[in-house]
Amino acid sequence: MKQVLLLFRIGSAFLLLSSSWYHRLMAQEADIGIAMPLTMTGEALRTQRLKTEDPYASAAAAAFRAVFSPSLKLGPNWFAYSAIQVSSTPFFYHDSYEPEREVQARILQAFIGYTRTGEQRSISLKAGKLTSAFGAFPLHYDDAANWLLDQPLSYGSYLKVRPDQLPCGAGEFSNGLNYPIGVDFHCGGAVTESYGITPVTLYGLPGAEADFSIHRLDARIQITNSSPANPQSLLSNSQRAQWTTGAGYTIRQGFRVGFSTFRGPYLDRAVSPWLPDGKSARDFPATGTGIDVQWARGRWSARGEWQRFQFTYPFFKVSPAVSYGYAEVKTIINPRLYGALRVGYQAHNRVEDLSLRSAETFLPNRQSYEFAMGYRLNRRQLLKVGYEWLKLEGNSETGDNVFGVQLVTSIDSLSKVLK
Repeated sequence: MKQVLLLFRIGSAFLLLSSSWYHRLMAQEADIGIAMPLTMTGEALRTQRLKTEDPYASAAAAAFRAVFSPSLKLGPNWFAYSAIQVSSTPFFYHDSYEPEREVQARILQAFIGYTRTGEQRSISLKAGKLTSAFGAFPLHYDDAANWLLDQPLSYGSYLKVRPDQLPCGAGEFSNGLNYPIGVDFHCGGAVTESYGITPVTLYGLPGAEADFSIHRLDARIQITNSSPANPQSLLSNSQRAQWTTGAGYTIRQGFRVGFSTFRGPYLDRAVSPWLPDGKSARDFPATGTGIDVQWARGRWSARGEWQRFQFTYPFFKVSPAVSYGYAEVKTIINPRLYGALRVGYQAHNRVEDLSLRSAETFLPNRQSYEFAMGYRLNRRQLLKVGYEWLKLEGNSETGDNVFGVQLVTSIDSLSKVLK
């Protein structure tokens, strides 16, 4: 823990000193230029989740996350953008159930784009590795923009669904009394262990996207190589093109409503030999539908989403489906201090195969409650302290609760004019 905190302090000092030097390089708008915003977060957690695999393990852990976002402006219309994440586990709350402690580097986004704006209208085209166009939370997937410390449940929790294995029937979805640690089906597919999937990835998908805005209306359509529920690389043999679309309308300044949806195959090629004759993965799609709202007035802000996902399996009359919802509210107490609250839920259906309907939902339903205070130490640093409660249906224990502290350092002015 001491080494992580020391590394974070050194990195923060470097970023602050570098920022003051680079800031002088951008006195005017550039036709061609380079920029690299940086966000670096140090985190400390205390939770019994860390003892899931080893009861003798410590209930406290430290971690870090750094996101580098280099971009290149190539004239008035063309640009390139990327986002690279380096993080240690268990930085994300849902990773704290796992025993592994490692440092990972991932490319979140990397694309080239073209944008053109006019009077009350704009168009933007992008191609490369893109954030999913589904949902509203990915748009502020940044520790400095996230009011709290954790992510909403649909973006930061595992679901009892495997794209690389087929369940034999409804009996394989018995939920027991606890949230599952591992997911294992027995009617064909991969032999590896898995914790399941998250319904929507916060990491990039190879694809292309078009964004439009006309007056108060905005819209987007995205074609990707795989499902947001089961992202694949360009080298994977399980790639299958699919679409995601969304739109929003700003009713008045500070008040916007929107929706998004995706649909397409999500099963891996590993299950192909066990699919019904004449059927392919395209006959068993994953579908997601969501509604989102953002509102702000004075010192109060609020946003929230409702989402529903269905994952189709062969030989099931009713396949697993789950709905999520959350609402979060922020109030500015003074120019440096704010308070925020997020309330969310996760509800599952009862699955049914050709002869049996499950007696219970395929996972225990649950609710989450997270409260955080944020204090701005200076223009670039934000200290967040929060506590999260998880209430699991049929379980009154508090072992999944998390106390967390984050120190976020943001540098927005690392840039240089080339022309």
